[in-house]
Amino acid sequence: MKQMSIIKPLRTEKTLRLASNRWYTFAVHTWANKQQIAKDVASVYKVKVKEVRTIVMHGKTRRVGKKGMVIRAPKSKKALVEVVAGQTIDAFEAAPTQQAKKA
Repeated sequence: MKQMSIIKPLRTEKTLRLASNRWYTFAVHTWANKQQIAKDVASVYKVKVKEVRTIVMHGKTRRVGKKGMVIRAPKSKKALVEVVAGQTIDAFEAAPTQQAKKA
C-alpha cells in the first residue's frame, strides 16, 4: 500500500494570504517529490495542480536540561501548490474574524 506524501495543510496568516492567490501550502514527507505531491493533492482535494514548489527546512537546534545538551529537531519539508484558475481548496478558507462575528 502506497503511503500519502501529504502530512497536513499548513494554515498561518501568510499561507492564508497566499491561498487567496491560489497558492496552497502543505507539510509533506521528506521523501516526496513534486510529481507525487501534485498527484496526491489532485486526488485528495479534487483540483487540477498547475505548479509545485518545495522547500526543505533544516532542523533547528536547542539546548535542554541542566547540562545544556544540544538537541536537533529533524528536518522537514513543505510544498507550495498552485491550482488552476477558478478552483479552490476548502481547507484553506479563512475562518471568520472576531470583528466579523460581532457584526
